Amino acid sequence: MTTRIITILSLAVCLAIYSIAATPVFQDVLDTPSMESPLAVKNLLNGVASAGKRLICVGQRGHIVYSDDQGKKWLQASVPVSSDLVAVHFPTPQMGWAVGHDGVVLHSGDGGEKWVKQFDGRAAAQVMATHHKGWKNCSSCHEKMETPKGKPQGAEESGLMADVKSFTEQGPDKPFLDVWFENETTGFIVGAFNLIFRTVDGGKTWEPWFDRTENSKRFHLYAIRPVGQDLFISGEQGLVLKLDRQSGRFAAMKTPYNGTFFGITGKPGVVIAFGLRGSVFVSRNGGSAWQKTETGVQAGLTGATVLEDGRIILVSQNGEVLVSSDNGTSFTLAKVDQPVFATSVAAIGKDVVAIAGLRGVQVQTLK
Repeated sequence: MTTRIITILSLAVCLAIYSIAATPVFQDVLDTPSMESPLAVKNLLNGVASAGKRLICVGQRGHIVYSDDQGKKWLQASVPVSSDLVAVHFPTPQMGWAVGHDGVVLHSGDGGEKWVKQFDGRAAAQVMATHHKGWKNCSSCHEKMETPKGKPQGAEESGLMADVKSFTEQGPDKPFLDVWFENETTGFIVGAFNLIFRTVDGGKTWEPWFDRTENSKRFHLYAIRPVGQDLFISGEQGLVLKLDRQSGRFAAMKTPYNGTFFGITGKPGVVIAFGLRGSVFVSRNGGSAWQKTETGVQAGLTGATVLEDGRIILVSQNGEVLVSSDNGTSFTLAKVDQPVFATSVAAIGKDVVAIAGLRGVQVQTLK
C-alpha cells in the first residue's frame, strides 16, 4: 500500500513538473526581437519607402527587409521587436523611422540595416498621462482647445480626460499607422483613436498632440503626408486635417465624403484624398473645396506615390494600379504583371514602382 501511494505521488509530481515545463512562457512582442526568416520578403509587407537608392519594406512580426538592386536581392534587418509594423519613412538615405502595433516606434541611422526601439505603447501612455495632467491645469491650453458646435467645453474636456484614462489603463495595444519626418529631427506619428505625437529631437522624446487636432470624435488617423508646403492627415468618416503652422493645430477640412480616407497625396496645387471603395477626392485650393474623381475601382485604395514626371499613382486592395497624368482629373488602369493585395507603393525610378502587399513586394515597370 505504501509503495502504491509513493508511486502515485511520484507520478503526480512528475506530471506537475511536466505541466510546468510544457507551459509556454509569455514573451512580450515589444521585448522579443524579430526572428530571421527566408520568407520575410514573401509574407505580408505593409509599408515601403525609398532610402536614397535603397528600398525598405516593413511588415508582420517585426520583419524589415531592404534591397540595393531594386528588389532583385533582399536582406533582412536586425529588429528588436516582433510587433507587426505598418509604415516606414526615410527623410534622408540614412535616417529612418518605422511604426506599428503596440505603439512601437523604431529608428535606424544606417539606412535600415539595424533598428532600435525609441518609443512604444507603454511609454506613450505615461507621456500622455503626464502631458494631460499639465494641460488640465493650464488655462491658456483650454482656451485653444477645439469645442464642437453645440457642445460645452467642459464636456469636451471630460471626454478627453476619459480617453487618456482609458488609453493608460488598457495598455500598449493601440497601433501607430503612419510616420512622417520633415528632416532628421522633426516628425510626426499618428494612429488609432486620434493618437498623434511630435518630436523635434529625432525621436529621443515625443510630445502628445491629441489636444491639437480638430477631431472631437477621436477618429482613427490613417496617414500623414505633406503636399507642397502644407501638411495633411487623413482618417475615418471623411476626416482630413491640415496643419495651421501659426497656431500649431490641425484644423478639419470639410469634405463631401463620409467614408474612410486611407491616405493622402499630391503635389503643389493638387491634394488627393483616397480610400474605401475606390473613392478619390481632389482639392485644388489647399483643401477648402473637393471634387470627386471616378476611378471605376470598387476596392479600397491603400497607397500612393508621385513619379518623377509628376504622374500620380494609387494602388488598391485588389492589386490594381491607377495612374493619373492630369493631376487627378482622371485615372487609368496600368497593366500589372501579377496583381496582388496591395498595401503601399513607392516610386523607385522614372517609370518603376515598388508595391508592398499580401505576398511581399513586387517591382513593377509602368508602361
